[in-house]
Amino acid sequence: MFSQVRVIGRGRVGTAIHARLAQRGLAADGTDADLVLLCVPDSAIADAARAVPSGPWIAHVSGATPLAALGTHERRFGLHPLQTFTRARGPEQLDGAWAAVTSETVAARERGHWLAGCLGLRPFDIRDESRVLYHAGAAMASNFLVTLYRAAARLVESAGAPPEALLPLMQRTIDNRFELTGPIARGDMSTVDAHLSAIHRAAPDLEALYRAMAEATRP
Repeated sequence: MFSQVRVIGRGRVGTAIHARLAQRGLAADGTDADLVLLCVPDSAIADAARAVPSGPWIAHVSGATPLAALGTHERRFGLHPLQTFTRARGPEQLDGAWAAVTSETVAARERGHWLAGCLGLRPFDIRDESRVLYHAGAAMASNFLVTLYRAAARLVESAGAPPEALLPLMQRTIDNRFELTGPIARGDMSTVDAHLSAIHRAAPDLEALYRAMAEATRP
């Protein structure tokens, strides 16, 4: 559906996408591309779009930015890979992840889904007005997992246990499709109170976080 795709922006996401497009024989560095894919920071999308001449299709990979940021370009769509990226890895980071496609026409939707498939992503549709809410959920799932690990690591390390021992536990929780276990699941509030007392003594700044998470976790 696209023969040449030009990627603008080579951050973590852009680098992985460009590498995958190169594997597929679709990467273009010149101006003859029939799709321009903006992989720039959200705040730079509007300026980058204005610099692209009218003609080719244009898309961005932002999760929260509306299509209006692409300005007067009519042939446009959004494709957000629902994945976290690192420069230490390559295009395999895309494999099996989902992707949110936002479109205004049938042609745009078809091209967004086609591009997702070429990148190794599993597409789903998201309305333009729902992008921010969707992205908030995605940020909670990824960013706050880092926050949670850092907080938990501080506690177990303060107790003399190796924080890396938490990783198999967290991975198994994901593998078990987030089935809830532990004191809150079984209604053992005396253990939860003991946790709070220990946290208050060892890391009082984490007490509010534990309370909020416990309240949200309560069945």
